[in-house]
Amino acid sequence: MPGASATLNVKGNSQFIDADGASTKAARGYMPHPPIFEDKLEEREWLKFRLAQAFRIFGHLGYDEGVAGHITMRDNIRPDCFWVNPLGRHFSLIQPGDLLLVDHDGKILPESGPFKMLNTAAFMIHSQVHLARPDVLCAAHSHSVYGRAFSALGKELDIITQDSCAFYKDHALYASFGGVVLDEEEGKHIAQAIGSKKAAILQNHGILVATKSIEATVHFFIALEKSCRVQLLADAAAAGTGRATVKIDDKDAEYTYKVIGSELTGWFSGLPQFQILEHRENVRFKFSQSVKVAMLPA
Repeated sequence: MPGASATLNVKGNSQFIDADGASTKAARGYMPHPPIFEDKLEEREWLKFRLAQAFRIFGHLGYDEGVAGHITMRDNIRPDCFWVNPLGRHFSLIQPGDLLLVDHDGKILPESGPFKMLNTAAFMIHSQVHLARPDVLCAAHSHSVYGRAFSALGKELDIITQDSCAFYKDHALYASFGGVVLDEEEGKHIAQAIGSKKAAILQNHGILVATKSIEATVHFFIALEKSCRVQLLADAAAAGTGRATVKIDDKDAEYTYKVIGSELTGWFSGLPQFQILEHRENVRFKFSQSVKVAMLPA
C-alpha cells in the first residue's frame, strides 16, 4: 500500500539486507535506510567502524597530503563531542581504535585511541561546523588535487553536468584564505560560509562536505572532487576551441538536484564505496540480531 514500510533484521556481518523478499521490494521501488540500533554503545561502535572505513576509502583514492585532511563524526552518545583522526596517522591505516573523541573545547577524552595528537586545523574547522550545524553527523575536508586546483579560481561550480546538479544551490564559496586554520575565528567564518548547505569551496585551500551520514559525506565529497575535475577539463577545452561550456538551465538543474542531491540519495550512493572496501579487505561489522533496517518507498 502507498507509504507502507517493512523493517528487516540485519543478518550476518553485512549492512545489506539478505532477508527473503528484500531484493524484490527494492526492485519494486523500495530502498533500505540506515540501520536502526536499540543499543547506543553498539551504534557508536558501528559509526566508529564506518568512519574508519571512510578514511581508508579516502586513502585509497589518494585524498591525503602529508598530515593534512580530516573527517569528523558527531558522537551519538555525547553530541557535544566528535570523533576525528589522530594527527600523523595515514588515512589508509586508520582503524576504529585509532580515533580520537574530542569535545568542543579541544579536550581529548579517555575513550580515544593511543595516538593522542589532535590536528589543530581539524579542531578549529570541524568544531565550528558541528557547533553551527546540529544536523550534521559527518564532515570531511582534505587537500584533494582537483578540489585544490578548482579552489584557486575563487568561484562556485558551474552546473554543467548531471552530476554537478547534486550541488545546485547547495554549495558555497568561502572567498578568503587566512593561512593554516589555527584560530577559532577562521573556523567560525568557514562555518558561516557553508551555512545550511552541504558543501563549500574553500578558496586557495580545497573542498569541504558536511551531511547527516558518513556515507553521504563520502559520496558527495567524491562527487564534488570529480565535478571540480570535470569543470577544469571542460573550461580548458572550451578555452582551447574558443567556445563556452553549456550551462544546465535552472529548471532542469533543480529537478535533477531533487533526484541526486538529497541526503538519502547521498547515503545510498555512498554504499558502493563501502562495498568495494569490504570486498578488498574482507572485514565487515558484526551486527547484533537486534539491529534493523527499514525498507521504505524510494
